[in-house]
Amino acid sequence: MQSYPKHWEADVVLTDGGTAHIRPIVPEDADLLRAFHLRLSPETIYYRFFAPYPKLSNRDVERFTHVDYEDRVALVATISDVMVAVVRYDKVSEGEAEVAFVVEDAHQGRGLASVLLEHIGAAARERGIHRFIADVLPENRRMVNVFREAGYTAQQTFDEGVIRLTLDLEPTASSQEVMRAREQRAESRSISRLLFPESVAVIGASRTAHTIGQTALRNVLAGDFQGPVFPVHPEAKAVAGVRAYRSVLDIPDPVDLAIVAVRADMVVDVVDECARKGVHGLVVVSSGFGEAGPEGRARQDELVRTARAAGMRVVGPNCLGIANTDRSVSLNATLSPDLPPRGPIGFFSQSGALGRAILQRVADRGMGLSTFVSAGNRADVSGNDLVQYWQEDPATEVVLQYLESLGNPRKFTRLARRLAQHKPVVAVRSGGSSQGVPTGHAAGALALPDYGVTSLFQQAGVVRVDDITQMFDVAQLFAYQPLPTGPRVGILGNSDSLGLLVKDACVRSGLKPHEPVDLGPTATAEDFDRALTAALADDAVHSVVVVFIPALNPISDDVAEVMRAKAATSAKPIVTTYLGYQGLPEELRQTGENGETVRGSVPSYPAPEDAVRALAHATRYAMWRRRDAGRHPELPDIDGARAREIIDRTLAQAEEAGEIPPPVWFTSEPVHSEENAVAPETARDLFGCYGIDVWEDVPVASADEAVAAAERLGYPVVVKANAPDLRLRAGGTGIRADLRTPTDVRGAFTALFDRLGEEAMLAVQRMVVPGVPTVIRAGENPSFGSVVGFGLADVTAELLDDRAFRLAPLTDADAADLVRAVRSSPLLFGLPAGATSLAETPDVEALEELLIRVSRMVDAFAEVAHVDLDPVVVNADGAHVLGGRLWLREPPDLRPDAGPRRLRGVTF
Repeated sequence: MQSYPKHWEADVVLTDGGTAHIRPIVPEDADLLRAFHLRLSPETIYYRFFAPYPKLSNRDVERFTHVDYEDRVALVATISDVMVAVVRYDKVSEGEAEVAFVVEDAHQGRGLASVLLEHIGAAARERGIHRFIADVLPENRRMVNVFREAGYTAQQTFDEGVIRLTLDLEPTASSQEVMRAREQRAESRSISRLLFPESVAVIGASRTAHTIGQTALRNVLAGDFQGPVFPVHPEAKAVAGVRAYRSVLDIPDPVDLAIVAVRADMVVDVVDECARKGVHGLVVVSSGFGEAGPEGRARQDELVRTARAAGMRVVGPNCLGIANTDRSVSLNATLSPDLPPRGPIGFFSQSGALGRAILQRVADRGMGLSTFVSAGNRADVSGNDLVQYWQEDPATEVVLQYLESLGNPRKFTRLARRLAQHKPVVAVRSGGSSQGVPTGHAAGALALPDYGVTSLFQQAGVVRVDDITQMFDVAQLFAYQPLPTGPRVGILGNSDSLGLLVKDACVRSGLKPHEPVDLGPTATAEDFDRALTAALADDAVHSVVVVFIPALNPISDDVAEVMRAKAATSAKPIVTTYLGYQGLPEELRQTGENGETVRGSVPSYPAPEDAVRALAHATRYAMWRRRDAGRHPELPDIDGARAREIIDRTLAQAEEAGEIPPPVWFTSEPVHSEENAVAPETARDLFGCYGIDVWEDVPVASADEAVAAAERLGYPVVVKANAPDLRLRAGGTGIRADLRTPTDVRGAFTALFDRLGEEAMLAVQRMVVPGVPTVIRAGENPSFGSVVGFGLADVTAELLDDRAFRLAPLTDADAADLVRAVRSSPLLFGLPAGATSLAETPDVEALEELLIRVSRMVDAFAEVAHVDLDPVVVNADGAHVLGGRLWLREPPDLRPDAGPRRLRGVTF
């Protein structure tokens, strides 16, 4: 029997936050299927089979479990290896199949039917099925709603007491939105179950001081957790004065959350016991997993498989833990004894080692947290899950993330962009020196430049900072002050020198400072009050920086009271350098009913430059929120189906010839590996499917061939070198241009051949009207997904590393921004060399459309690893691609963040 594709297996999150495993049915599922059917209620059986069907015959079981994974496909959902739902399709005609599914009564209402429909629909599309037909009884309203609410284009008819629904399986904006909304609700709920447990077990609770088991237990108890706490110890009757149990299975009451602090080799057995107990979630603080090498990685995968199969989510392993300051739960399930007070900041950290220091620094600054998660190895729960939760969490107004890598970069940018529309997201992205180079990938996968990483974060609305200190500098402004409405900054204080430092820092940061108002060293609180009132009332001021140095007769408390009173009612942000304080000193803090820091508190910075840097981040973010994100314009001449045929044929031919290309990734540098590039004719055909016209160049080996090529292409022509180090340049030593006669062509060929030799790979090409030469590179970057890079094809631009990068697919606003992001972009908006009128200015709109087309292609096909368009000459007639190369790679079974909902995978 034919085997099924491995990517048809997936772990999924259900609407109540639990998990299930989806996989194709196999013949060995016969007993599971019989037991599943026996647990169905008569009503559920009637809705599925339209007749009483109390028992499946052996013939039925064989028919249902033996499928060909082509015309007949069935998927099952299991929880703890128990079958809880089945969906199947049977092909009835070309491109059309009948679909049906049934969910066990005890698990109905958990979203199993919807997620199974997504997965069977994706499998059907892979097998050439474009429509589903479903016959449903009218009284089966729940099933009718599953089909109606899937978001697919649907038609409904009624005949002989049965509703027939026809679903077009082609993904639509509506179906994608439905899927994303369900994903968000499910993943948010799964995190909520972790953060709001009604009971906690500490497995590995120890009586030995300073062990992680004892520390975890004492911190939960000291944090005033509002539910019962159950220590688990193999021998002790009590730990830390609390009755202990030999196993989690011996605990008489339900357990929502288990903190696991046992040896790594014992963890999987503990997880299995938690599964049998019905625990909802695990926080594994134990180490010795993925960070410990291949054996640890295998142990980690087994941990996640076991937990997800039983419906549990896992934080960790090798993590600091989780915390929730909500007074209804007061959960400190971390290895840190001290938590900051309640506040509006949600914090996610990959690093467990930094977690305790981070929590201490938050408290030192007078800030508060809503929730905290240190995910360690991120075997399951990741920053993306927390973003889903914080999207709708009313207690979280600012999101902070310390990231060492992006497990699913496409999903991260999608979620972050959505969240940032409503709440600031601040990230420290460590590992910049190795950005984009995953272990084991080709050495050619060079890092994106650091500024490129920053620009990609900014495009997604994420405020990227360099270190933890800057993160908190920005966070305290976001959390307690309003956003600026513009870049103009009012400056006032009692130190002329500090005022000038603020002004200079504003200019460097791209802000527009007003002249500093110097109140003099003897300024009183009343002087500060008048100046601050005037600045806040000025419509030309969008934010205010106050600098204060105490005089000989201290009046600091009075000045602080002025700033605090103004900030309480101001719609404009106020920041200060106040006595060298860093954070939210008591003198500048507004407090709530329970003594927590609230909005209107004035953040203080030890140096003026720190205050301005934080203000600049806030201003850019506020401007990003107000900007028009643009649209994805309709473009003619795009034939995705033909592109798919070309890609599949090319890779199949490579596989047949034993020439499967190794992984190639988008990098910021040219890829010179000619042996892995697609043949020029194939590349031109593929580019043509996206309306990208690459000018033909004709390889020539002699002067006679050069002349013949010129005659065919039409004069004037160029003779150029196509060697990797010389090719695709609009000028320089590897090209002879403006050749108008056979004599010119012969002379040019001879001169280049004599100097460069056969290795130059000479070619003849029709000559383009002079313009501005540019370079477009795009493809799949392992850390960010599809990326588009742009710059001028100029030696100076390359030496100065003058390039810009954006995430694909580009909107029209993204494309315009990308063109203008390079420092040399003014060359595209003025008269090129030799031009005499505005009619000869470059057609930048054509360049922007070309960028959008390239971005669509690399976003649509995971197989397109790297694209080089070099040069693209932009003149008054348009954007002309004179050289184009393309690299394909064998794609993963499933592109991250594509297809039906699924959790990040482990090996099944």
